Amino acid sequence: MTTAIRPAGPVKLSISGVGKEFPVRGGSGPMHALQDVSLELRTGEFLVLVGPSGSGKSTLLDLLGGLAAPSSGQILLDGRPITGPGLDRGIVFQQYALLPWRTARANIELGLEAKGIRRRQRRAIADEYLDLVGLGGFGDRYPHELSGGMKQRVAIARSLAFDPEVLLMDEPFAALDAQTRESLQDELLRIWRSTGKTILFITHGIDEAVYLGQRVAVLTSRPGRIKAEVTIDIVREGDDVRSSEQFRRLRHEIWSLLQSEVTRAQGLERLAVSAGTGAAGQ
Repeated sequence: MTTAIRPAGPVKLSISGVGKEFPVRGGSGPMHALQDVSLELRTGEFLVLVGPSGSGKSTLLDLLGGLAAPSSGQILLDGRPITGPGLDRGIVFQQYALLPWRTARANIELGLEAKGIRRRQRRAIADEYLDLVGLGGFGDRYPHELSGGMKQRVAIARSLAFDPEVLLMDEPFAALDAQTRESLQDELLRIWRSTGKTILFITHGIDEAVYLGQRVAVLTSRPGRIKAEVTIDIVREGDDVRSSEQFRRLRHEIWSLLQSEVTRAQGLERLAVSAGTGAAGQ
């Protein structure tokens, strides 16, 4: 398998000075989840976002999906502000979120129904995307008849079928076993190459980030900010990419960026616990 780095296209998604605060019950002020996050995603690019636990990765995805509004800054898709959910963005979550009473094909047809596409055309499109994700012949199966990996394939097909401008993926393979996860990583790269979709992929796995991304953005511990952006210049040839010297070098670079943030987050957590214990003892 060979994956060359694509030339950068025009800016598809622009995140400028974005912050997100949440009120804290009984606290002296709000909790800052994100602060001054700025990032650009170009057309056809595969960007991976990593960060320590609690760094605001999923909060940022909620903002991009229009499921929440930023406290400051702005998010533009094709130059237009994101003000709520829309069919210009497809979202794939860690949990598959398939409707259990609908078949795999009918789940894929959901976004097509929202677009007002006629039944016969919906079925043809759904079958096309079932084939794309390697599930041709499984269209009449219900979610309880599918494995975890197959359910996630259906979720990916559902998000691609209505042709969104950007595909947002929130740790979609985290709940799967290692073998299935690696298989779906390869499948996702194949789908990305064949569709040319713009993808923002969130993960806590460094190996996954290096393997999938053209570029990896590293978030700091809370409040999340962009600490660094690392270009993944691997030319993937053969089946042993993860053992290459290039892969190990990039993995170590991102690990080093993250390790200091994890250490800082743990230190802040110990201080918070100590402060709480002291207050309780007074």
